[in-house]
Amino acid sequence: MDRPDQKVMLAELTSLLTKGNAHATFEDACAGLMPDIWNRHVPEVPYTIWQLVEHVRIAQWDIVEFCFEPKHESPKWPDGYWPAPDATADEEQWQETLDHIRQNRQRFLHLIHAPGTDLLAKIPHGDGQTLLREAMLIADHNAYHTGEIILIRRLLKAWK
Repeated sequence: MDRPDQKVMLAELTSLLTKGNAHATFEDACAGLMPDIWNRHVPEVPYTIWQLVEHVRIAQWDIVEFCFEPKHESPKWPDGYWPAPDATADEEQWQETLDHIRQNRQRFLHLIHAPGTDLLAKIPHGDGQTLLREAMLIADHNAYHTGEIILIRRLLKAWK
């Protein structure tokens, strides 16, 4: 349903999902890193930057798939949402993870911008979720972990 208020919400959601607004973007937080940084453990931090980025990929993929696919089954919590504690990534894996995050974000943006999409309609196969709620969930989750990535970078002396 195309309503004037929906156009405003779409513009705000697009900005929320793609820009930093009051903070650095996810892309900014991940830019300029090398494997020795994204795979490095910091004392008392349970994950590396790459493990956080991979977690963001999995969680965002799960949310987007839920929106598209009525028969989608989410990974088992919590193990299915995180790589192994000792998992590392080479440059190819790192880039693939970042590419998948961008691709799924773009899929979701296409979905919410599709003609006739009602952001406030309940997702038929859900239990009360709406596309508006799922958009805010993606933005909230990604912003939380973006902050963690920046904090780890600061601890590793790898942030501006």
